[in-house]
Amino acid sequence: MPLALLALAIGAFGIGTTEFVIMGLLPEIAGDYGVSIPSAGLLVTGYAIGVVIGAPLMTVLGTRISRKTMLMILMGLFVAGNLLSAAAPTMG
Repeated sequence: MPLALLALAIGAFGIGTTEFVIMGLLPEIAGDYGVSIPSAGLLVTGYAIGVVIGAPLMTVLGTRISRKTMLMILMGLFVAGNLLSAAAPTMG
């Protein structure tokens, strides 16, 4: 398997996992932040809104950038966003 294809598969797995694993962790997240489970569920809603708004916006803005560069930028943003979310002291 080419290295680029393996990297793409790992990235797709990471993004897909991020979308679905949060639902199973809602009780722990709610307990850690001292909020109700429905309030913690707003994290899923926020992520979904970000995807709905961000995907078309990135498509339009990315037309002048090579696909490889765009992929690297987006994966960097994905990693940075996850690290910031993991280090967040509050849900807000």
